Amino acid sequence: MPAKRGPSQCLARYYFLPWYSGAMVEELGLRERKKLQTERRVWRTALELFLERGFEKVSVQEIAAAADVSKMTVFNYYGSKEDLVLKPMEHHAGDAARAVRDRLRGESAVAAVCRQFVEMLELRDPSVGLCDQAEVLSIRRLIVETPALLLRAYANRMHGLQRLAEVLEEEAGGDRMDAQVAAGQIMAARNALINENHRRLLEGETADAVYPDAVAAAHRAFELVERGLGGYATRPAE
Repeated sequence: MPAKRGPSQCLARYYFLPWYSGAMVEELGLRERKKLQTERRVWRTALELFLERGFEKVSVQEIAAAADVSKMTVFNYYGSKEDLVLKPMEHHAGDAARAVRDRLRGESAVAAVCRQFVEMLELRDPSVGLCDQAEVLSIRRLIVETPALLLRAYANRMHGLQRLAEVLEEEAGGDRMDAQVAAGQIMAARNALINENHRRLLEGETADAVYPDAVAAAHRAFELVERGLGGYATRPAE
């Protein structure tokens, strides 16, 4: 029986960041490492079954049996069946908020998010829709074709918007409604760019072919937002 493949580096970066780093794993005790290995095994097993048979046709009990764990163990790591696909992605919900929190002196919130987005495009990061590895595209198709996963993915995006709004409100020292409006505009542009990247890759284009257009589109989209928001949340220069 052939050995199961581990996740590709592209896929691993998407799903396992913040707990994929080898250095981080080495710092864990034996018990923690075993728990992490179990969590990864359950995830890989679930994903293989979902991609092979479809999300709705695979039960949690079947996943547990295939991963050689109990059903309770699956739920100890993943609170719901949807989590088996989307939970590891949740780290990326805070990407835009992190970009704003770590922005440069004199840099606006919009410019910071744009800069981070373009850097991630250069890395062909799956979280900005520009990874054309087969596994990543298959997961994207699975999400789009499964209403329960699509609804959960939307909820994750709304969570990202809320995290960005909280950072903007704190950093700008302004009105909560202003922060919500600004976050909504920034995330709408970001999500539109991601969706377009996904669309082109799913239609058969390569990430390398899409990359120049994706960078240009990012600059255009965030420039439009910047014009509307002006100097909102610009960090004062020293």
